[in-house]
Amino acid sequence: MRLRRLRRWWPVIPVVITLLLVYLAMPGRMTYTISPETTYVTEPRDVEGTVDYPTALNDRLSKGITPETNANVLIVKALGPKPEGGTLPPDYYRWLGATEPPEEGKYFIGRDKYFQVHLKDRPLDPPDDPDDVEWGFNAGDPRQLWDERVNRATTWPWKAKDEPDIAAWLKQNEKPLALVVEATGRPKYFNPLWSKSYDPRSFRLINCLLPTVQKCREVGVALTCRAMGRVADGDYDGAWQDLLACHRLGRLIGSNGTMIELLVGIAVENMATTGEIVLLGRGKHSSQQIQSWVADLQKLPPSQLLADKLDLCERFMTLDSIMSIAVSGGRNIDQLADGLGAKPAKDQPWGRLFTNSIDFDPAFRNANQMFDRCVAAGRLPDRASRKQAFAEIEADIVARKKSITISPISNPFMSKGQRGEQVGDNLIVLFLPAAQKVHDAQDRSEQTQRNLQVAFALAAYRADTGRYPAKLDELTPKYLPKVPGDLFSGGPLIYRPDADSYLLYSVGVNGIDEDGRWTDDDPKGDDPRVRIPVPEPAKQNADH
Repeated sequence: MRLRRLRRWWPVIPVVITLLLVYLAMPGRMTYTISPETTYVTEPRDVEGTVDYPTALNDRLSKGITPETNANVLIVKALGPKPEGGTLPPDYYRWLGATEPPEEGKYFIGRDKYFQVHLKDRPLDPPDDPDDVEWGFNAGDPRQLWDERVNRATTWPWKAKDEPDIAAWLKQNEKPLALVVEATGRPKYFNPLWSKSYDPRSFRLINCLLPTVQKCREVGVALTCRAMGRVADGDYDGAWQDLLACHRLGRLIGSNGTMIELLVGIAVENMATTGEIVLLGRGKHSSQQIQSWVADLQKLPPSQLLADKLDLCERFMTLDSIMSIAVSGGRNIDQLADGLGAKPAKDQPWGRLFTNSIDFDPAFRNANQMFDRCVAAGRLPDRASRKQAFAEIEADIVARKKSITISPISNPFMSKGQRGEQVGDNLIVLFLPAAQKVHDAQDRSEQTQRNLQVAFALAAYRADTGRYPAKLDELTPKYLPKVPGDLFSGGPLIYRPDADSYLLYSVGVNGIDEDGRWTDDDPKGDDPRVRIPVPEPAKQNADH
């Protein structure tokens, strides 16, 4: 009887399957509301009526900045039209308020290009010091050897006679480096964030090129190399000007919109700080000279918080990406798994199928709420509370990642609001996991600058008294209004003086006292430190 009843329904089964497939394949509507709660900004809009996030973001980043006050105008002139091989879009220069540099000119040459042009086909010149056989000049990779020698020259005084190739590299870069030094004297920095594609169906903001930013890492290397050469020659004032320019360059880069620029700025600033500590440990500097250097540092532009990046640029990038998916009809969702490309997904007829109706308002709302949480966490007053808040956010992101379905657009068991929510979670998981690590990097940089303040005060104290103080409290109020503490432990810095030397350090991100060991020690540690006299960096054997 049951089989007979089942046979009665067989003719209906193909019809049901066909109707289900038709339902799934029917192109749906992608809807969203333009409002402060969802799209965050409502103006300007492009020709298709969508929010023009690139214009809205660059309007905010460039506010109050002119070409005459913008350091980046001169930096672009120093780097040339193809900082990393590719050209920048014309709108980049429109926003910058400057013309594109000519194809030919005396532009900055990074160490990679210098090696390829001048050093690739010949062995590197050996140094005069016979003890430097540790370098292994007749073995190993010449390119690796070049990198090791340049890296060492950023952290230890060197003579041109010992490093003629480095001296020649810097000589060739004299003109562009002079432009960069001039640029760092300007008070503002605006680097336009503009993609080569302005199509709202593409991921416009997330695909903005940052070649000038990455190239500034190499500029920082060149400036610190030149400073260490000047330290070896006894030109301490010249060395200070190069280090100060490098310090300002890092601070300026970090003031623009993205987390990448913040991290590059921190890296460049750390190069300068390392060189400044080496300078303090060399020669006999008067207290007056040291205090003048401190005054220069106090004039640096203020550091920007991670919260500022999350609140504006990173938020806009995420919202722009959600809108590109809404405008493209869901075709860009596949690009999330393959990596975000500058070009929009191809508009093929079948690309419109299997896109059941979807409401993107939950995606926009959830993204904004998550960024609001991150911004609030970044603005908490102490490290411990920030760390806890970011840990809770990270746990939430992990949970969202586990709940994401492979294809929320064509899932027939979801409501249109649930589909939108899933798309938003995709973007949150993609864009926000780095926030905790960037937060740690910024706190580490802040602690490094605190240590530097104390190091300058200790140098001035010793210049006046002929010794280092037994306790850091002796530095106040003449040399420091207040001794800064350890950001990571919440207590005082660890200070160990010994005759004409001292060790000053923080416990670092991991919160463990590792006796002042840093990443270049063996075994490695995580304690941001200042050690005077500065130990000579170990030479890398080419066989390793």
